[in-house]
Amino acid sequence: MSQRDGFAAGFLAGSLVGGLVGGVLGAVLASRISKETAEAEAPILNSNPSEAKVDKPKKRQLEASSEQRIEVARRSLEDKIAQLNQTIDEVRQQLGNVNGNAAGGSGDRSLTRDAQY
Repeated sequence: MSQRDGFAAGFLAGSLVGGLVGGVLGAVLASRISKETAEAEAPILNSNPSEAKVDKPKKRQLEASSEQRIEVARRSLEDKIAQLNQTIDEVRQQLGNVNGNAAGGSGDRSLTRDAQY
């Protein structure tokens, strides 16, 4: 009984300590992220509206270039998937030939012999 009582107490203490450490760590990381985000957005928020208009085409260009990169990456992945599928088909054919030859040989007999005993 004492082991069960010790387990429950240890589990409860571990949960409390883990929750406290996780909460503190989360708060620290969240404050750092919010500071970095605020620093990054400060020039955008403090800029003139005319400057913001100049930035919009740049953003569109960045979005277009990122879309192009995504498209290139997608095509590359599709090519790699096609190559993998082709290789898998070739290996299946090779294994099918190997397994087909073994089926006619003594391999099946030894399996059935083992199964009888």
